[in-house]
Amino acid sequence: MTDSPVSALVERLSADIRSGALPPGSALPTHRKLAAQYGMAIASATKVYAKLRDLGLVVGEVGRGTFVRDRPMQREWDVDDEARLSSSAVDLSFNHPSWPDQSELLRATLRELATAGDLSALMHQQPPGGRQHERETVAAYLRRARGIDVPGARVFLVGGAQQGLDVLVRTTLRPGDAVAVDALTYPGFKMTASLAGLALKPVAAEHRGQGAGSGHVGPDLDALEAICRRHAVRAIYTMPTLHNPLGWVLSRAQRRRLVEIARRHDCLIIEDATYAYLVDNAGPPIVTPAPERTFYVSSLSKSVATGLRFGYVVAPEAYAAQVKRVVRASYWSLSSVVTAIATRWLASGDVERQEERQRAQAKWRQTVAREALRGMEVVAHPSSLFLWLPLPEGLRMDRAASALAARGIAVSKAQAYATTRHAPHALRLGLSSMSEAQVAPVLAEVREVIDRMPL
Repeated sequence: MTDSPVSALVERLSADIRSGALPPGSALPTHRKLAAQYGMAIASATKVYAKLRDLGLVVGEVGRGTFVRDRPMQREWDVDDEARLSSSAVDLSFNHPSWPDQSELLRATLRELATAGDLSALMHQQPPGGRQHERETVAAYLRRARGIDVPGARVFLVGGAQQGLDVLVRTTLRPGDAVAVDALTYPGFKMTASLAGLALKPVAAEHRGQGAGSGHVGPDLDALEAICRRHAVRAIYTMPTLHNPLGWVLSRAQRRRLVEIARRHDCLIIEDATYAYLVDNAGPPIVTPAPERTFYVSSLSKSVATGLRFGYVVAPEAYAAQVKRVVRASYWSLSSVVTAIATRWLASGDVERQEERQRAQAKWRQTVAREALRGMEVVAHPSSLFLWLPLPEGLRMDRAASALAARGIAVSKAQAYATTRHAPHALRLGLSSMSEAQVAPVLAEVREVIDRMPL
């Protein structure tokens, strides 16, 4: 069997998958049956599935077979949504963590739940914020993995970090309240703030030098202090460990000063630690030196699975009762099944093992990205699962995003992250939704598209 019939069959099956004729989750024939169906050798059938796997279209599960992979449609933060793509797109606009044996771990956990203990208990709703033993499980994980010593009574279970942010905004802020945020910040907080009628006060980034070692090193804390003097800032929203999208990690001195500013001006702090797990030996979380005013929020969405929708909020003791009231009024409690799965993985160490895998993957993907985008300006932490790509002067981000969309590559534009009136012309590229085989060629295609665009 030559590569030509193999390529033809790969194209045919790819088209069926992308069109939806073979929907996500469909079981494909065994290698032997595929070979018999198309009159090819088993080795050739194996090549077909290998190529489809490299394209990110199928997943093989040992002992079960080959299945069409779930490829969610591009998530587009931008309000104009000009690049709404089909499920065949390479999605660099969102990070979807995955790892080998992910499906088998879930299958084994569901079997355990089905055979252990009182299964009917999973059909009952939890108390607002979660059952005490499950909150204690999260607290134990935070002590081990994050160095945060907090009692379970101050931990509240939420449906991902986004819901956690919504709960915190409802708990602490009112329409018109001023909140200091980075000039480029997480779009989900922007959306929550907009719905709540908050007044966002952008803090410019501090930039260091030229050449090697240059780049964004954190918020300009002098500017933050000035904003707090001019306005009655109620809260500071910050991502001190692996900022999204610029990738900075604040030094211990920067963390101390941020806390000093918050205390001097009596500001609450919302600490978003969604990507903090990727960084080894970062400074202490803000919640550690300032537990009386810091709300800490994170989830398992970026480290384990986006579909798990399990997160947690750590609240100051003085605000715990208020958080509980907001949780009760808004969603009452998480799914008991989801909570049981997530807390089992937290208690068993599976989450920490996956975080370790993700850290290794992030470092590898950043190394590949730097090589593929050599000569372009790239802003990223070496352990990050995303990068910030400033565009050449004269090239607008909407033109670049549209050109990439035409090639089936979804990206996020800077305007989704900007809290200022004018956004820089830049793109954010997520790196974890591609298969390993896709990383270099897809990023090389990004570079080719941008290099060829007229300025």
